[in-house]
Amino acid sequence: MAERTPNSALRRLVKESRWTLDQCARAVNRVGTEHGTPLRYNGSAVHHWLGGTMPREPVPRLIIEAFSRHLNRPITHGEAGFPTPIAHASEPVGTVEGLIELGRMDTDPTRRGVLGAGLFSVALTIPGWPEVVARAEDVRSGKTAHVGMNDVQMVTAMTDRLSELDDEFGGRYARPMAASFLTSIVVPALDADGTEAVRNAMRSAASDLCYLTGYMAVDEGSHGLAQRYYIKALELAGAAKDHLTYCTTLRGMSVQAVDLGHGNEAMRLADAAAAASPQAGPRMRAFLAGQQAHAAAQTGDRTNALRFMSEAEVAMDRAESRGKAFGSYDPASLHYHVSQVRFELGDDRGAVEALKQSDRERLSVYRRDRVHRRGLLAERQLHVGHLEAACRTWSLALDEYPMVKSGRADERMKRVLPLLRPYLKNAAARDLYDRARGAVAYGRT
Repeated sequence: MAERTPNSALRRLVKESRWTLDQCARAVNRVGTEHGTPLRYNGSAVHHWLGGTMPREPVPRLIIEAFSRHLNRPITHGEAGFPTPIAHASEPVGTVEGLIELGRMDTDPTRRGVLGAGLFSVALTIPGWPEVVARAEDVRSGKTAHVGMNDVQMVTAMTDRLSELDDEFGGRYARPMAASFLTSIVVPALDADGTEAVRNAMRSAASDLCYLTGYMAVDEGSHGLAQRYYIKALELAGAAKDHLTYCTTLRGMSVQAVDLGHGNEAMRLADAAAAASPQAGPRMRAFLAGQQAHAAAQTGDRTNALRFMSEAEVAMDRAESRGKAFGSYDPASLHYHVSQVRFELGDDRGAVEALKQSDRERLSVYRRDRVHRRGLLAERQLHVGHLEAACRTWSLALDEYPMVKSGRADERMKRVLPLLRPYLKNAAARDLYDRARGAVAYGRT
């Protein structure tokens, strides 16, 4: 048997990280769990990797992601002493070409598994505003057809309708339609002839659709896929000189990061969104400051969390005095951020009250968010000792859960049974447990 060559590159990374072998193994296990690949490695496995044993895919990518997060910089396969994979998940050059490949992979069931292997990466390179503007020529006209403002209006109307379906029924229903529409209609329109004003409007509309499709991928837990859509949204927004969608996309990426517990990355993205938003109106300022507050709170920065939250509340008061804007950042969203900030800062009861206010303010069309966030509210009510209130809230969530196809809703509802199990001597908890058991089984199908 050939003698293995020790992996000196990986050993250098372990030394740089200052991890023990067990700490390294635990970090890889955490990334694997997030990726949907539960692992149970310990220091002995890391010792074998250092000795030259090559772990099977996808473990090398999980190891690389763990080091990238800890060292806060991109790590390549070569830096970790692993061979570079061939044709990994396709990173085509160019915005339009990238959209074609991304959309086709997302709509082809035989290739979707390749996309599903993608990881959420805190080491992702985010293009800045000057960079995406400078790359505008990449979204070029191929003069294969002619587009006008009526085509732009059609894309915008379709995106609005897909967003409504997502809000009401969840991303699992709407994302396949969004990806198909992007590939078959929007990409050819981006490659078509037209006036510069029309082409920029089409790029902006396509950016909105990419952002929405990425948001729906987050809803399904496909975090690497979502990041790909978000990057394309940034590129298209820059090509269109559309500051609003660029900032909205960065803010969405921050939401994804903070919900996964990556507070520092969430803060970086939220700050980038705020910095790239010149002359933001009060609703947009509330939208951005609320996310900055949540990210700051998760990093333990109490002073800035409270400062940003105050800014968001003042901006929302100004925005509401000018009239409501349907479908944008609203009082329900603001109260959700207040709840998240209070929770991160240790005010559990205050977090419950703010989340209850958010639920009262939420418009009826947002069914998916209502199911997900009522599940969260019930968990927090249980945490502060309000068992029967939690049961009532969970019951309301279960009323609408069968009408929603959402990965986040599924994950939230699957938590009901283990959380209720210690309280089955209580009649309300026992009744809800029996009801939830059937609902969760239905949701899994």
